[in-house]
Amino acid sequence: MLAKITAVLIGSLLLGIGVNGFLVPHHLLDGGMIGLGLILHYFLGWQTGMAIIILSAPLYLLAWFIERKYFFHSLHGLLVSSLSIDLFSSSNQHMGVGILPSSLLGGILVGCGIGLMLRYETSTGGTDLLAQLFNKFLSVNVGILIFAIDGLVVISGLKVIGFERFAYSLLTITCVGLMTSLFVIKRT
Repeated sequence: MLAKITAVLIGSLLLGIGVNGFLVPHHLLDGGMIGLGLILHYFLGWQTGMAIIILSAPLYLLAWFIERKYFFHSLHGLLVSSLSIDLFSSSNQHMGVGILPSSLLGGILVGCGIGLMLRYETSTGGTDLLAQLFNKFLSVNVGILIFAIDGLVVISGLKVIGFERFAYSLLTITCVGLMTSLFVIKRT
């Protein structure tokens, strides 16, 4: 239990830093619910973490009926990571690195945060939760499922961020998917 709490706290810290320190200053996207939350942040000015919670609610309802263990194991991850993202949003200052290193570092930090939580059977909810539910029925690596969903989200944000940031966001989700997969593979 202590290991899971530690994983949620460290994973959430990595997410908050990755999103606000590297992605937001360059208007880059991640995939999944974080990406959808960022699209709403860039387009409508919503708090990213709060948008993630609102958008994740239907998936939590689904998890309640399909696999309650995922519901209970992910709820605290969703709440802590969303709070972390919103707490760090006031400090989303430019880290002094360009868009290429930011897309790489942001993706690595977010992927490590998500992967660490998945390794301890918790998640940030959202599409991580959806990937876990799919993985229950399909024998596909959770990281690969998250990568596919992330790609769809980034494509949906193309008009909001433009082609250049879209290309860098693809690099970001590649890093997120790779890091997530590495953490999940080590667990099995």
